[in-house]
Amino acid sequence: MGSEICAFKIHGQEMPFEAVVLNKTSGEGRLGARHPIDCELQKEYTFIIQAYDCGAGPSGTNWKKSHKAVVHIQVKDVNEFSPTFKETTYKATVTEGKIYDSVLQVEAMDEDCSPQYSQICNYEIVTTDVPFAIDRNGNIRNTEKLGYDKQHQYEIMVTAFDCGQKRATEDVLVQVEVKPVCKPGWQEWNKRIEYKPGSGSIPLFPSIHLETCDGPVSYIHTTIQLQTNYIGKGCDRETYSEKSLQKLCGASSGAIDLLPTPSAATNWTAGLLIDSNDMIFKFDGKQGAKIPDGIVPKNLTDQFTITMWMKHGPSPGLRAEKETILCNSDKTEMNRHHYALYVHNCRLVFLLRKDFDQADTFRPAEFHWKLDQICDKEWHYYVVNVEFPVVTLYMDGTTYEPYLVTNDWPIHPSHIAMQLTVGACWQGGEISKPRFDQYFHGSLASLTIRPGKIESQKVISCLQACKEGLDINSLESLGQGIKYHFNPSQSVLVIEGDDIGNINQALQKVSYINSRQFPTSGIRRLKVSSRVQCFGEDICISIPDIDAYVMVFQAKEPTITISGMDHFARPAAQFEHERGVTLLPDIRIVSTITKMEHPPDLKETMDRAHKPVMLEEMHHNLDFCDILVTGPELDPLQECLELDWKELQGKHLDATNSTRGYSIYGVDSMKNYEEVLRQVRYRNWHTSSIFDRKFRIKCSELNGRYTSNEFNLE
Repeated sequence: MGSEICAFKIHGQEMPFEAVVLNKTSGEGRLGARHPIDCELQKEYTFIIQAYDCGAGPSGTNWKKSHKAVVHIQVKDVNEFSPTFKETTYKATVTEGKIYDSVLQVEAMDEDCSPQYSQICNYEIVTTDVPFAIDRNGNIRNTEKLGYDKQHQYEIMVTAFDCGQKRATEDVLVQVEVKPVCKPGWQEWNKRIEYKPGSGSIPLFPSIHLETCDGPVSYIHTTIQLQTNYIGKGCDRETYSEKSLQKLCGASSGAIDLLPTPSAATNWTAGLLIDSNDMIFKFDGKQGAKIPDGIVPKNLTDQFTITMWMKHGPSPGLRAEKETILCNSDKTEMNRHHYALYVHNCRLVFLLRKDFDQADTFRPAEFHWKLDQICDKEWHYYVVNVEFPVVTLYMDGTTYEPYLVTNDWPIHPSHIAMQLTVGACWQGGEISKPRFDQYFHGSLASLTIRPGKIESQKVISCLQACKEGLDINSLESLGQGIKYHFNPSQSVLVIEGDDIGNINQALQKVSYINSRQFPTSGIRRLKVSSRVQCFGEDICISIPDIDAYVMVFQAKEPTITISGMDHFARPAAQFEHERGVTLLPDIRIVSTITKMEHPPDLKETMDRAHKPVMLEEMHHNLDFCDILVTGPELDPLQECLELDWKELQGKHLDATNSTRGYSIYGVDSMKNYEEVLRQVRYRNWHTSSIFDRKFRIKCSELNGRYTSNEFNLE
């Protein structure tokens, strides 16, 4: 009886197992789990078990125990978990043009407990057609060189598999950003800058900054160049006639225009090549013009001024030839040059042979200047100021002394008349048939001579001033250590300094300004070139040039309207009175521009024809008003137009009178023109011979670029 087994006992802390006796006699029992076992909570269990017999007594106090046996249980795994990634997204940055061994590593985990089901055996890129591959350890690499211009960023989805081939429940996003190779240079600037007339000064590069790619930069030198040499005479200037401009700049009166617009009174320029827009005369080595006698006085005195715009390049194959700008030589018999201005071998030469007077002495006669600008094919403004025996040249407002002065004997007096010419020199003697010689190749404009006076530096600066240029907004807020300087015409600006931040700020303030009310529309090119120095002996970075342009828009065209009383009758006695009759007592000059109104509701205005049009009055200057006689010219024996000269005082105006009418000219306001025109009187002291007179009045701005209606008066 004592050999039967009645129970098994498990020793250990709350083991989830129980042992049940199946056969008391044989001692067979079964070990089982009390509830489901989770491998992920515990992979294995070790405990001690003992068998008990069915010993005496119900209390079981006398039971006999077997020896202790150790039980070791391993829990077998089931692949119940899918892999999951450690991060929700992965991000990496690569530089373009490189192949990487590993761009980044992704990592997934699996909560199964066995190596077979908890290890990640494989990763896969789900997104198709991407230049990336992934290995078994989750390392992603690029399979080709990436280009920033082709694609800035790649987004790829990646999945993982455990060794039981169970796939991750959710794929993970990998973002790869492609960084451009750092290229030193200016960043954030626009190639095209738009300029509307009247905008004042506008910044060219408001957000510009320099990328140095961590180069050890110690000093920066930047040149900004506004290229306007193909606009007018080298830049946008007022296109008034030379006479009007000289009046405007306060030049002393009496300048004689040697290259005027061809007209009945000034016909000597009629045969020359002319670019009418800017009053530019082109000489191709075949033309010259003879200036009629009486236009320029014979005696220029010891003080006189010659001014001109000139554009001239080196003449191929004509190295030894003199090229005449202005020449006063013998008309016949002899070939003596009394005074001349010419170009020879890219030097400017002024010749002045004094007439023989009391003393027959050697005198300064030839003055030579050697300047690169004489042959650079660009427009420059030249003023020759003669205060004999001193001759000074101003070019673009800067003074130059001659590098060479040669002396000569005076010219002996003779009865021979002189011929003044432009563009070539008249050879009157020493050849069988007098002809032009020493032709000029290039362009000239505004060629004037003023006898008896020389011009001041201030007036010279005004006459050649550009109306457009570079500017710096708020100079006072330029950073410390910034040096800058402009060239005289403000088309070139140099900025330098040692602090990149300050240089950036300074460049952000550089602006373009055009102070003309009606600027020449079109493109102005901009070039920014920079040099940098670096600390130490490092090879320094080079910064590419910026090529940009300013687009200047066309100004709105003004409409100039003249109005007033257009016919009247007066008793003959009033015309015969010494004050005559006021012609235009109530004349009005008004200028308007057309503006489109933009109504609030555009649907109603789909019909273009019904768009309301607004006329806006604008104020600008005029540069001439002509009162012209319609019909037969005035007969000076019985009629005339008159104006008191005191009416012109304090204004930039002048007037000329002829049998064809009265011309008032000069750059001045419409109001001042009105005031003067209202004072013009018509007198006729022989009224019985004429029944009526008709006049027409016409005004202009910018040398005829904008003209008014023709106002008729009867």
